[in-house]
Amino acid sequence: MKTIKAGMHAILSIQNSNSHCSALGDRFVHDALHITQPKDAGCMSGTRELVLAKFMAWIENDPTSIFWLAGMAGTGKTSIALTLCRMLNDDPSVVLGGTFFCSRSAGSISRTEPRRILPTLAASLAAQISDYATMLAAQLKVDDTIVHKPVDDQIVPLLVKPFTQLASITHPIVFVVDALDECSDERELSELITAIADFRSNAKVKFILTSRPEMHIRGTPISNPNHNAILHLHTISEEEVEADICRYIVGTLQIAAPYASWYSGRNIEALTRLSGGLFIFASTALKYILDPDNDEDRQQRLGKATSFSTNRTAAKTTMDNMYELVLTEACRDDKVDDDELEGIQRILACILSARAPLSVEALADLIGSTPLKLRGSLRRLHSLVYLPPSDVEPGLRTLHASFGDYILSTRAASHIRIATTLGDLALTRGCLCVMASRLHFNMSQIQSSHEPNPSTRPNCITLSLEYACLQWIYHVSAMPDASKFDKEIETAFLPRFLFWIEVIGILRRVSRAAAMLLFATSTVSGTHYY
Repeated sequence: MKTIKAGMHAILSIQNSNSHCSALGDRFVHDALHITQPKDAGCMSGTRELVLAKFMAWIENDPTSIFWLAGMAGTGKTSIALTLCRMLNDDPSVVLGGTFFCSRSAGSISRTEPRRILPTLAASLAAQISDYATMLAAQLKVDDTIVHKPVDDQIVPLLVKPFTQLASITHPIVFVVDALDECSDERELSELITAIADFRSNAKVKFILTSRPEMHIRGTPISNPNHNAILHLHTISEEEVEADICRYIVGTLQIAAPYASWYSGRNIEALTRLSGGLFIFASTALKYILDPDNDEDRQQRLGKATSFSTNRTAAKTTMDNMYELVLTEACRDDKVDDDELEGIQRILACILSARAPLSVEALADLIGSTPLKLRGSLRRLHSLVYLPPSDVEPGLRTLHASFGDYILSTRAASHIRIATTLGDLALTRGCLCVMASRLHFNMSQIQSSHEPNPSTRPNCITLSLEYACLQWIYHVSAMPDASKFDKEIETAFLPRFLFWIEVIGILRRVSRAAAMLLFATSTVSGTHYY
């Protein structure tokens, strides 16, 4: 039977075909799907061909059900996974069952929660295969709280039982989960990997998993070479990796500056050598070099980027040097004053601390700025930060999790280092300020209390207000002394408590409100007012 590969209209498709599957909606993470990742992300054509071929051969011929791709930060795991997803999606002999791209830098806490992975995979597959959706709905009809249970209690009802009756599916069904190391709960992640390793099915189901080789991941069944296919990126020949990085550098330069004379083959060789096997170094360096519009400035930046010691050093040190170069250039004394530098640090801290995707407009609102000023502050950091093209489009984020690891640590130079609490502090104050100024009577804008909540969100509930209402307590709790905010909570939040409840109802997040209040009672001393 040929499986319908109708794209990922996941939740709408599920709800239309079977109402019981709508229970997955609350745990489905649309932003984690491969189709929602940046279109320009992935491997450049002509690179990583041997690695991608290994995956395709494994899917077709290898009896094992797990392929673990392991590699250090910046070695290109996510690009490989994303390119592979696109290849599988276009391959009629394979069903790309579901994908989940974990991320600490995407500004969405849901993309770091292991409990959301299996429900998202199940929702994606149910949107494609009606028989599976029907059998999954039967499981959810018995217990629609499955999706909120621990991961080792999810896999049987969400995957194992529905798959028992899918013997007619002859094509391999492949699930891809990228960047497992960016999950926030190590215990739940271990349970998830163990559950996947124990998964058995009549259908040919395969899991492609990628991660850094962290200790808590190596300690799971994923590292057993007798039962899984494993590829450590550092075992690929240095010549092969350098050749791919060189192709990437040449291809990027030819697209951006096809007739330029400010770079030479020697420059390309130097960048390739300095990359030390890290695609993230080459990517960051090229964005930094190509950011100016004129050849003179590009040539000057090329000289700086290739002036690092070419002696064989730890890749992490080289990457740190690249981050420091970009930040130092962006924060030069002749370009920004102390107040501007503080503003840049505060914006970066907020982006790194955000718990849900923010737009330029929403973050500007939360920190008391404007979209124009925020874009101006980040205009020299395009090699480190992704700015959505529209001010209202969520997705403001750093380009790689390793940047957050660097800038928040003592590895960063003191003049550019960011305090770990700065982002939570700024967002705590921003959330309380936005709620104090925007929460008011009749947030739903209905004519009578007998009317139900509106089906569409009123314009008064902006993304910044939604973020503030749903996330404020978590930022407060991240502060070393949350009690310092008792007075602000008493004056900004408590008098508007009923308006907050109304917003939560409009957003259909009432269960979240109950959890937040319980959390608040153990965090903020002023909550005795509840």
